[in-house]
Amino acid sequence: MVNPNYYCVIMAGGVGTRFWPLSNSATPKQFLDILGEGQTLIQKTYNRFTKICPPENIYIVTSKAYKEITRNQLPDLKDEQIILEPHRRNTAPCIAYANYKIKTHNPEATIVVAPSDHVILKEDVFVSVIQEGLQAAAENDWLLTLGIRPSSPNTGYGYIQYDEDKSYAKNPSIYDVKTFTEKPELEMAKSFIESGDFLWNAGIFMWSLPTIQKAFEMFLPEIDDLFKQGEGLYNTDREEEFIDQIYQICKKISVDYGIMEKAKNVKVFATDFGWSDLGTWGSLYELRKKDANKNVVTGNHVKIYDSSKCIVNMPQNKVVVIQGLEDYIVVENNDVLLICKKSDEQQIRQYVADVQVDFGNKYV
Repeated sequence: MVNPNYYCVIMAGGVGTRFWPLSNSATPKQFLDILGEGQTLIQKTYNRFTKICPPENIYIVTSKAYKEITRNQLPDLKDEQIILEPHRRNTAPCIAYANYKIKTHNPEATIVVAPSDHVILKEDVFVSVIQEGLQAAAENDWLLTLGIRPSSPNTGYGYIQYDEDKSYAKNPSIYDVKTFTEKPELEMAKSFIESGDFLWNAGIFMWSLPTIQKAFEMFLPEIDDLFKQGEGLYNTDREEEFIDQIYQICKKISVDYGIMEKAKNVKVFATDFGWSDLGTWGSLYELRKKDANKNVVTGNHVKIYDSSKCIVNMPQNKVVVIQGLEDYIVVENNDVLLICKKSDEQQIRQYVADVQVDFGNKYV
């Protein structure tokens, strides 16, 4: 049963560069049906949270450039629920902005903040975990984050070390946090897994509105002061002009670095609900159904010979013949063809930058 005091902020402003060329600046991955299941990632995320929060309590934070595509994909949202950022300033400003919007309706709200483009395979478990986490956040002055029990030494994720001796009496899966570590090198990631007290950082947060606003006042006062100036303007016709002004001077910083790594009241909920941040073609490959040669193929006119462990994404009705490839990414979209080793997929960001410099914005 949904709780009217629970609110959700879905962050949907990213450009999804690592899924280029399928994902591009005009249609980032959150607006794509990248799993081939009939719903885009943002639609799946929104529908998941309607099981936890009333639909009118769900806010999408995205770029002004994605206003229409957000409206089209989530037609039940009111304009007020689509929070439009004029510039990308990372996660702390977007959360601060949403906080002040929500405050106009419910100063005592309990909020879950989540990315729009993650994959959750066990949705029932996810819903239960978020409900438990929101209840704990409502009852305690905590900044609660979700940690996923790791299945491999993945170097594409951040890690959270927790204190095994300090768990929450009402829920023994909630622990004190010792350290945060950004994406580690492989040897360090292996040592994290072996130690047994590290979790993948899912980038999903839960807190009460008073608790997170207190944290902004303490650790990011320059951001909080900017948004505080808009009290009385939020959800009025003067909001957009005010936001346009302050975003020009607003600091660019993540909530992880700006608050979570500094605060003393941070807790982590250790769990597992079939999570992936779907950050790369390789992560999509792991999730998709494979043929007899362990290839993942999208496109109805693709012929593959002597090839294995590839992920191939082609436009429907385009005839494509591939021979002699192993562990490759082969993707075509909008006059762009990418052929890249899966092991080198972290370089796709650089390829995008090079294409933009040499050939212009239309290809990215």
